Amino acid sequence: MSLHLQRDLESLKKELLQLGNLVESAINSAILALHNRETVLADRVLQIELEINEKEVQIEEECLKMLALHQPVAVDLRFIVAVLKVDNDLERMGDFAKNIAKRALVLANLNPVPISSEFVTELPDLVRTMVRKSLDALVTLDTDLARNVIKMDKRVDEINARMYTEVQQMIEQDVRRTEVALNLLSCSRHMERIADLSTNIAEDVLFMVEGKVMRHMG
Repeated sequence: MSLHLQRDLESLKKELLQLGNLVESAINSAILALHNRETVLADRVLQIELEINEKEVQIEEECLKMLALHQPVAVDLRFIVAVLKVDNDLERMGDFAKNIAKRALVLANLNPVPISSEFVTELPDLVRTMVRKSLDALVTLDTDLARNVIKMDKRVDEINARMYTEVQQMIEQDVRRTEVALNLLSCSRHMERIADLSTNIAEDVLFMVEGKVMRHMG
C-alpha cells in the first residue's frame, strides 16, 4: 500500500467516525425529544440532519476520488466500497432520526397516552446500542461484535410488531387517541428502520473482513 493511499484511508475512517457521531447525536436527541416532550431537542435534530447530509456527500466524493486516483485492490477496495455503503446507511439513519423528531413535535402538543415499557425503554435502548456497536465493529473490524448486532435485530422486530397490535387496541378503545397512536406507531417504525440500517453496517463489517456478502442470506 502506498503512503498516499494509507494516509487517505486513515482520513476517510476519521470522516466516517465524525458522521457516525453526528448520527448518534441525532438519534439520541430525537428519542429524548420524543419521550420527554422537548421541542427544543426536536428542533436541534433537524439542524443536525443538515450537517449529516453535507458530511455524507463529502465522504462519497472522497471515496470516488480514491477509487480513481489509487485504483485500490483486495482489502483496501473492499474497505472503500463498504464505506460508500455505510455512508449511505448513516445518512438514512439521520433521515429517520429527523422523522422521529418531527413526530415528537406533533406529540408534544397532544395529550400523552399510556404505552408499553417495551416501546418507552427497551426499543430505544436496543436501537442506540445497535448503532453504537455497529460503529464500534466498523472501527475495530470486530466480526464478533458485528454478529452480535445482527442478532439483536430480531428483538427490535418483535417489539415493533407488538406496537401495531397495541396501537390497534388503543384506537379501538378510544378513537380520539387515533392521532397520538399513529404518530407513536410511526416512531416505532422509524426506530426499527434505524436498527435495520445498523444491521446493514454490521454486515458490511463482515464483508470487509471476510469478503462475504451477508445481506439477503436470512
